[in-house]
Amino acid sequence: MQTLLATIFVFGLLITSHELGHFVTAKLSGIKVLEFAIGMGPKIFGFKKGETSYSLRLFPIGGYVKMLGEEGDSNDPRAFCNQSPWIRLIVIIAGAFMNFVIAIILFAIIAYNAGVVRPIISEVEVGLPAYNAGVKVNDRIIEVNNKKVKTWEDFIIEISENKEKPIDLTIKRDDVIKKITVTPVYSKERGKYIIGIVPTVQKAGVITSIAEGFNKTVFTVKQMGIFLGRALRGNISSEDVGGPVAIVKMSGEAAKYGILSLLSFAALLSINLGVLNLIPFPALDGGWVIILLFEGITRKKIDENKIGLVNLIGFTILILFAIFITYKDILRFKLL
Repeated sequence: MQTLLATIFVFGLLITSHELGHFVTAKLSGIKVLEFAIGMGPKIFGFKKGETSYSLRLFPIGGYVKMLGEEGDSNDPRAFCNQSPWIRLIVIIAGAFMNFVIAIILFAIIAYNAGVVRPIISEVEVGLPAYNAGVKVNDRIIEVNNKKVKTWEDFIIEISENKEKPIDLTIKRDDVIKKITVTPVYSKERGKYIIGIVPTVQKAGVITSIAEGFNKTVFTVKQMGIFLGRALRGNISSEDVGGPVAIVKMSGEAAKYGILSLLSFAALLSINLGVLNLIPFPALDGGWVIILLFEGITRKKIDENKIGLVNLIGFTILILFAIFITYKDILRFKLL
């Protein structure tokens, strides 16, 4: 039951927030919205208010906002296809934008309740590189390899990218700036490169929590960029990618550790959804972004029927990929 409720919460929050972004901006732009749906496949229930139908569908793997003239020509001046490229672009990117907003809010809630992690050292582990190099408790990390460190995440990114190479730490100790060189080591137990320091956690007010939510979101987007770069170079496998089954499994696991853990998982997934939707691939929001930027810059309109065909092909590929990932998840979690 806990896993079910956690899954409903995570899927519901992510899908609803994303589609709500499209829906609200379309309505505000005067575009005729035919349907607002949460989920895909057969309709469980629905109702109609005004010109828009609202529905909840069986499979919680997405949702959609169906606008008049979205994938075909229409003579209606309120049709999506008859709006300026810039209005349509705003409507399209609003979904991903809402995913990032939700992530900021969730991370801010976590920071307000659990505190903010600062790049101030609270503990130095004996025998590890930082200890051997002379790093001390209460040292504040200012720079890593001459790059400014404003958050603990800035430090983590540099360590993960640097791996086993020596790093130059600039620290502040009792108002004195010091330079220390440390060589990270790989910890099999933790599954990452470390130097053996623990940051300080401080209580945070509302403004600080919101700022932390923003910083965490930016950090996660950067990490997603690194992951996508690895994917383009062919440095990942299907084991590194999870689908709906994996999300259900991880939602249940996150819920076991409390509401803040579940909120953190939901925030991470929300960012993933936002970033992946902006990939320039047909049927994704990113595919529309490329089309609309082309139309806006060249002032040449692409045939809507051709766009519809390309999006259909892209959607088919995405469905086949989703089926493949789901099958791999089933095998991974031994559900067969």
